[in-house]
Amino acid sequence: MDQQAFFTAEEKKEFFTTYRILLSNLYSFLEKKDIGKMKTLMRRVISLDCYGRDRNGINGLLRNMDTALIATTEIGLKRAPVIALLLYRPVMKGLISLQEVEQTFDTEITRLIELLLKTSDLYARNTSINSENFHHLLFSFAEDVRVILLMIADRLCLMRMGKQLVREEDRLRLASEASYLYAPLAHRLGLYAIKSELEDLSLKYIDPKQFAFIKQKLNETKRSRDAYIEEFISPVKQRLEEAGLTFDIKGRTKSIHSINNKLKKQKIEFEGIYDLFAIRIVLDSLPEKEKAECWYVYSIITDMYQPNPNRMKDWISIPKTNGYESLHITVMGPQKRWVEVQIRTRRMDEVAEKGLAAHWKYKGVKEDKGLDEFLASVRTSLEEKDSNPMDLMKDFQMNLYKDEIYVFTPNGELIKLPQGATVLDFAFAIHTGLGSKCVSAKVNGKNVPIKQVLHSGDTVAVITAPNQSPKRDWLNIVVTSKARVRIKQALREEAAKNAEYAKETLQRRFKNKKIEFDEPILMRYIKKKGFKTVTDFYVAVAEDRLDPNVVIEEYLELIRKETEAHEPEVRSAGEFIASAPALPEETAGGKDVLIIDRNLTGVDYSLAKCCNPIFGDEIFGFVSTQGIRIHRKDCRNRSEMERRFGYRMIDAKWTGEATNGYPVTLRIIGRDDITIVTNITSVISKEAGVSLRSLNIDSVDGIFQGNFTIMINSSSALTTLSKKIQSVKGVKSVARLGGS
Repeated sequence: MDQQAFFTAEEKKEFFTTYRILLSNLYSFLEKKDIGKMKTLMRRVISLDCYGRDRNGINGLLRNMDTALIATTEIGLKRAPVIALLLYRPVMKGLISLQEVEQTFDTEITRLIELLLKTSDLYARNTSINSENFHHLLFSFAEDVRVILLMIADRLCLMRMGKQLVREEDRLRLASEASYLYAPLAHRLGLYAIKSELEDLSLKYIDPKQFAFIKQKLNETKRSRDAYIEEFISPVKQRLEEAGLTFDIKGRTKSIHSINNKLKKQKIEFEGIYDLFAIRIVLDSLPEKEKAECWYVYSIITDMYQPNPNRMKDWISIPKTNGYESLHITVMGPQKRWVEVQIRTRRMDEVAEKGLAAHWKYKGVKEDKGLDEFLASVRTSLEEKDSNPMDLMKDFQMNLYKDEIYVFTPNGELIKLPQGATVLDFAFAIHTGLGSKCVSAKVNGKNVPIKQVLHSGDTVAVITAPNQSPKRDWLNIVVTSKARVRIKQALREEAAKNAEYAKETLQRRFKNKKIEFDEPILMRYIKKKGFKTVTDFYVAVAEDRLDPNVVIEEYLELIRKETEAHEPEVRSAGEFIASAPALPEETAGGKDVLIIDRNLTGVDYSLAKCCNPIFGDEIFGFVSTQGIRIHRKDCRNRSEMERRFGYRMIDAKWTGEATNGYPVTLRIIGRDDITIVTNITSVISKEAGVSLRSLNIDSVDGIFQGNFTIMINSSSALTTLSKKIQSVKGVKSVARLGGS
């Protein structure tokens, strides 16, 4: 393809500028023939229109190059992930095979592309994160954290291009996704600069008026703020130079997003915020002198200005799990104003800006214990195949932004936990067996219950009992995902054991009374009793909430009623409508006709009233507070659900055969004629497996309009019926209500 046709003049200039910077950053990390191989492959895929413009006019290759530049300059990724990023789209489109990539480069790049392909839906700009995509994201995260670093780079690139998105809803969806997932992920991985930019851009798109207001206020106060920073810094700078230290010192304004949070939480006016900035001192220290020199600066600052002991944070002695190291103090500066001072070394500052990638540069991946612990918790969550997708997402997000506390075992071993963690969290953090048997603890020598919240510096000795086992109310006590996962696992195992025992007991009672144990009839009985799952029913029997003798009596009564039930008499449509009962809510029955999310069956669900899906429709699930609701893919409410709650949407599909009728309302418009209603109802009554439940008719200016509610088995049967109604003389249109 002609290069000029592929790029505009401005884009061509941007491409070569980006290319030169990218090559300069990567040159020392590339192998001898990498550049030539990449040029050959890229020319081929560009000629095949692999990087065409999207509907917003964004050039695909430029987006990839910009993402690669962010990955190298702002995150610090090197050869393999960047090459994988550039080749991901051609492989996804089938223009290059994974075998060719492996032969041309190596298995490391191939593996990274495979993981990127697992999260391919998350690269689609208009795809909100649902539970299936989120599971893939976590899987890739647990396998190789570089995949998530690439995705963060991609989302930052898109957020910077936000103004180019044509549709406002796309921009809002992108901003929401960045705010609730990618900014917390960047925070957890130590990418503080990227985290702040993602949050600021999200606020800019979601609440542009508030963003513009804070930005204007910051501009108006810049001169006085700069003057105050200089007043504070000058004497400090002089004292540090006299001490013979080499350093940089500057004032840094807080992000617009954090200022907005402060305005909301404290409910104050902009002028009421005093800590709009922080002073950062970055030392050029030798590795063996880092801690000593940071504490030396601390002593100099606190000699000059009165410190606030309650706002001192030491992340040098005990770094954060994501590798962050810094000493934060708050002192009373000139004009009686509190000022935050951050003290760190050049290495610490690079880790704070570039996160894990910079941490690896100094310590190596294998020595990153904090990352290993975090990824282990992710893998633990993924191992629970029966866990609710919403719980998985909730637990993961909960652990992203939590501040850490540091507690000790009686032997002096340091344990890091999220703020708000309890004795029970501590016990599970040590070992699952210890957590399961925990009855209380001694915290700093005092007896406390398992729900006691811990604080930094506490020494905790767990007390166990052999007969103790996890209880359901423990889920309200713990905050760590590891504890929640292990408690749920134990409860499921206990419930399954009790259910199996109850089932055997019930079958034995049936046998003793010489009654045939018919599984389908029992399933109908269980549904009639209102149990969501078969396990819930057997657990109720095991816990003596249901008497087996009463179950048998009601079971026999159900058989008697079903046997005596007679065929309904044929009546006219008018008679049928007059006595038609209200339509019941469709819920999951004993026989699954739906597969939800990752091949889950036996999950309770209901059919949404807004679009009334029927067997054969293209559908999706939505996790609501009332359980899983099944919607048609063309439901009029889908776009709003995607925008606000995309992470609650899950895949669903029909399976087996349709056995029950589904309510559908048809809107029929035609020429006003006395016979048209009779002819339509006649067509409906003659159709096998279809019954008329109600109708509502209106006639205005010679136009007939009617809403006909019918019970029908599947979408294919509905299509056939609609065609037959359409052929009725005088009918102009037949439309199903509840769609877009």
